[in-house]
Amino acid sequence: MIRDAATFEVFRNAVTGAADEMAITVLRTAHSQIVASSMDFSAALCDARGRVIAQANTCPVHLGSIPDAMDAVLTEFGESLAEGDVYVLNDPSLGGMHLPDVFAVAPVFVDGTLLGFAVSVVNHADVGGWAAGSMAVQSTSIFAEGVQIPPSRLVAGGKLNETFLNLVLRNVREPELFRGDLESQLAACHTGGAGLRGLVSRHGVTGFEVLVDELLDYAETLLRTELAEAMPGTYTFRDHIDDDGLGSDPIPLQVRVTLDADGVEFDFTGSSPQVASALNATASFTRSASYAAVQGLLAGDLPANSGFYRPFRFVIPEGSILDARRPAARGARGLVAYRIIDAVLGALAPVFPDRVPAAGDGGPDSVAIGVTEDDGGSTVLWDILCGAWGARPDRDGVDGISPLGANLANTPVEEIELSGHVRVDGYGYLPDTGGAGCFRGGLATFRDMTILAPSASVQIRSDRRTHLPYGLAGGAQGTPSANLLDPGPNETLLPAKPHLTMTAGTRHRHVTAGGGGHGHPLTRDPRRVLDDVLDGKVTPRAPRATTG
Repeated sequence: MIRDAATFEVFRNAVTGAADEMAITVLRTAHSQIVASSMDFSAALCDARGRVIAQANTCPVHLGSIPDAMDAVLTEFGESLAEGDVYVLNDPSLGGMHLPDVFAVAPVFVDGTLLGFAVSVVNHADVGGWAAGSMAVQSTSIFAEGVQIPPSRLVAGGKLNETFLNLVLRNVREPELFRGDLESQLAACHTGGAGLRGLVSRHGVTGFEVLVDELLDYAETLLRTELAEAMPGTYTFRDHIDDDGLGSDPIPLQVRVTLDADGVEFDFTGSSPQVASALNATASFTRSASYAAVQGLLAGDLPANSGFYRPFRFVIPEGSILDARRPAARGARGLVAYRIIDAVLGALAPVFPDRVPAAGDGGPDSVAIGVTEDDGGSTVLWDILCGAWGARPDRDGVDGISPLGANLANTPVEEIELSGHVRVDGYGYLPDTGGAGCFRGGLATFRDMTILAPSASVQIRSDRRTHLPYGLAGGAQGTPSANLLDPGPNETLLPAKPHLTMTAGTRHRHVTAGGGGHGHPLTRDPRRVLDDVLDGKVTPRAPRATTG
């Protein structure tokens, strides 16, 4: 029970603010475009038991995996945790998610007493492996994806282990970029530690621990209250990833959501076995995506901490694409998280019809471009392209925005062109690509670019080519994504997940999927149709074609 509401509320906001300060530190000090511009990173604070107590407003599908990383660190170093230490890991079988996501965990002490941990997660631009960016869909083993880091002590008593770091740096394409982003993680952990110590100076160690327990109980209570308003029962949904990038059949993801007096259970029985390519996920990542879907669906002020996790139960088949066995490749597993979110929301649409949106673009598409410089060095460019949300029950889908599971930003044109290896020729929305409905799905986003380097390796991860974003309540499906080589009269349609070499002058157009519609198209307000035509979002012929 919360005994002092005012003190509790101040503490709740202060600890969340401390986590957000960690995120701001990363944003201000990171070196790579995928972190500093696209914001593919996360930060959190944990207590001495490794329980998550606050998360920054960063990448949701990272954050639910932190408990597993903490378990791995505590298992390895629990008896030897020391002030001034920082531990790192990225191995998916030992608390990680995929190799580019490197966790940094710093224990925080006050007068010799372990108070908690500051944790940062950064998606590094490259961690080695056969393909630039270390996320090639075509990887068939984790040994091809880059350097694997088990829970390791990077900093001991404030002293950096340069030998260990140099070993890692020797295995990545842009070592100074990796070092710069890693140092931003260490700076964020320092900021988080200072924030925790500030809270202890105000409340004392015992008071801090009591308030942490109250905060976790508060999050659990809020979630259970929200779930109590839902109709008990079992709800199922099945969605698909188009293929594994190696020529497979469609990959099913199935969820059975049960709402009962004990909370909510997610049973993923019936989902695909693990695949040959790098689309495989960890169980922690599957849980994380499920948490993100529920948090996005329910009240916006629900704290996402270990108390929030308590009402959840999971059945995740081992050896499935949602919990693959080593040495499965995991680099492109992000696509699985976005489809899990679509499936979970699809299952819960009958329960919360006034909250669940139609399906969006299927997750941020990524184009990784690798160039070998004349001096033998490497440059890795990341084009993160977010498309659209599906229509919501009471308004149109949003154009050009990240899905809730990612919370990323589209890569700025200036960042892509800075190296001189790529020119962006076009960037914008495509009309008539939002699914029709009473409320229209968001529009597809396109990017046209020309390769200027003599030779560049290009790895593309996209989806929703054949299994389109679903509509709800009579709304139409969204439109498919596309990869076009030399767009124009003689263009070539590439697969959704190609890896190819492009030479100077090669042109490429990438198009994200358009969002699904919500409600029957004939019920759309004619004034909205007119506004869409005047704004160029819909061409004059499209409304007649849609409505028959």
